[in-house]
Amino acid sequence: MTDALKRLSDEGVAIWLDDLSRKRITSGNLAELIDQSHVVGVTTNPSIFQKAISQGDGYDTQLTDLAARKVTVEEAIRMITTADVRDAADILRPVFDATDGQDGRVSIEVDPRLAHNTRATVAEAKQLAWLVDRPNTLIKIPATKAGLPAITETIGLGISVNVTLIFSLERYREVMDAYLSGLEKAKERGLDLSKIHSVASFFVSRVDTEIDKHIDALGTDEAKAARGKAGLANARLAYEAYEEVFSSDRWNALDKAHANKQRPLWASTGVKDKAYKDTLYVDDLVAPNTVNTMPEATLEATADHGQITGDTVTGTYEQARADLDAVEKLGISYDEVVQLLEDEGVEKFEGAWNDLLKSTEAELKRLAPSEA
Repeated sequence: MTDALKRLSDEGVAIWLDDLSRKRITSGNLAELIDQSHVVGVTTNPSIFQKAISQGDGYDTQLTDLAARKVTVEEAIRMITTADVRDAADILRPVFDATDGQDGRVSIEVDPRLAHNTRATVAEAKQLAWLVDRPNTLIKIPATKAGLPAITETIGLGISVNVTLIFSLERYREVMDAYLSGLEKAKERGLDLSKIHSVASFFVSRVDTEIDKHIDALGTDEAKAARGKAGLANARLAYEAYEEVFSSDRWNALDKAHANKQRPLWASTGVKDKAYKDTLYVDDLVAPNTVNTMPEATLEATADHGQITGDTVTGTYEQARADLDAVEKLGISYDEVVQLLEDEGVEKFEGAWNDLLKSTEAELKRLAPSEA
């Protein structure tokens, strides 16, 4: 079953699971995926936690204790989510040790309501790092304009970061710049750069979903020929930018100080259009020193029938540029699409966070001790 996953790993792609729940931890499922499916990391987001907490009774014991203490709903959420991340980090610790800190990582996101507030994002990142208290944690910070200086400051404090919600090539370059600036700050402070890690989560399927919507509205044969190409093209050009930045003189100076490259992470890799093969954003985004974080369905599909044929990114840049140009020629604005996706991404996570607040509050009320 896992030959394709092994081939993927052998090609330099770290396989991370885009999901976490208490049941996955306590049942042994996460340990099993690490052991049998080459999973070497975990990513979470507000939507994942909202789904986990609202389903089943896995959190009842902790929620009952939190209700008895009459904690606020925000505190309850942080206690629950950091407990899951801490436990998952412990399960992944052998991977972390074996890969010298590159993998074996678990990501947890800052409150998405802070996405446009730099200072609050840094404060939240510090608090989360302290609460989880595991060296193999990544704090997720969205790549908004306000998020960029927050990334620099957080990295500068020696806290490892997963930069999330990257859709545009321009913003991705700004993210890499923010990371390098953070490393330079950390170096000035005398911190050990070899201990600081980062990934940049570049979203893939949502780009196709949005652009395909415009293509379908046009309905011409010329438009239809451009369907399902933009997401891969965008990601491949991001990898080209990564190769350029991490071979620059600025990087080389940090490399000499034992800094780690910020790996590109392919996010949103579950295929949303049934017209496309369900392993599209895995098979066609194979490149060294990358991460692919997959929902479980995509992980299973790749194990079952993924076609891993070696590097499918390097050398594709000319075609990728042509594919994005074809979209522009149809009158579909790349800049407008990626800005819309960023705005929607923040809004969706805010919405999931608000849903998480509501469902957790309802659970606290349900499990609250009756007043004597």
